[in-house]
Amino acid sequence: MQEVFNRYLDYLKAECNASRYTLRNYESDLKGTFKRGAGKGFFQFLLLQQIRDFRDVDKQTLRDYLTWLMEQGVKKSSIARKLSAIRSFYRFLLKEGILQKSPIPISSAGRKGERSSLSPKLDRRLPVFLTQQEIEKLINLPDISKPQGKRDRAILELLYASGLRVSELWQLNLDHIDLATREIRVIGKGSKERIVLMGVPAAAAISDYLSSGRPLLASRIRENALFLNSRGRRLSIRGIQLLLHEYAVACGLEKSVHPHVLRHTFATHMLDGGADLRVVQELLGHADLSTTQIYTHITKQQARKVYLNTHPMAQKGDERNAD
Repeated sequence: MQEVFNRYLDYLKAECNASRYTLRNYESDLKGTFKRGAGKGFFQFLLLQQIRDFRDVDKQTLRDYLTWLMEQGVKKSSIARKLSAIRSFYRFLLKEGILQKSPIPISSAGRKGERSSLSPKLDRRLPVFLTQQEIEKLINLPDISKPQGKRDRAILELLYASGLRVSELWQLNLDHIDLATREIRVIGKGSKERIVLMGVPAAAAISDYLSSGRPLLASRIRENALFLNSRGRRLSIRGIQLLLHEYAVACGLEKSVHPHVLRHTFATHMLDGGADLRVVQELLGHADLSTTQIYTHITKQQARKVYLNTHPMAQKGDERNAD
């Protein structure tokens, strides 16, 4: 099983151009990990069931696995992701001729709007985002008299101004930023390249960091990364997540704030301001418009504004009050 799995990982790298994060997630979902209690990976479950050959897995085995995950308190979204990893793995087994039939539906996996009978129905949740007042408070918190503060201000400004994923921000190099045109060359999911824009405040914060913050963080070892840690190395994804969490706590924000919340905030504020959905899709790097449509919810303030400006009875009510 380990030998076949290693071949599968090589296939993902070579033929599917999978990112290191995709490889890590698939390995975690299939092989499992003991970092948070009992292992919940698919292969771990097979070993518990004393199944040591992929050909002995049938649809009932998968149903038992799903039941076991639910009993372990695993979220529906995590279960759906594990099923996606299993489907991808069995697609590989069929392609290589290791199996002649898959216990999980393969052909309908990529069809829009279709869902396997095994897949749990996901609860639709609106994205968490910050209000204009909350994001301004967060961005203004770093102490820009210190190099780390200049760096952190630039990171917060850029996340909000561009809607970048944290992995995309982490990969940024010095030559990816054009302050004159306020453009960023980004390597997104699937190694797809796109151009992202940023506003004047973000460009100013990055310029300040580059001129009087980054030189003080840089070490003798040459590093091309845009954002550096205190040792002069590329700031890690975990480091970005931690600094954002710490600033959110310091601000007194009750929401759980992580880099993706700033991405949600970017998209929500763009759409609330009247941006076209297709433009937001392009800036976010979404391959499918339906992914962007989760941001078409609007704030109560914007809903009230639209209602008062468009509904005839609401306007008449204002006229009566004016009289």
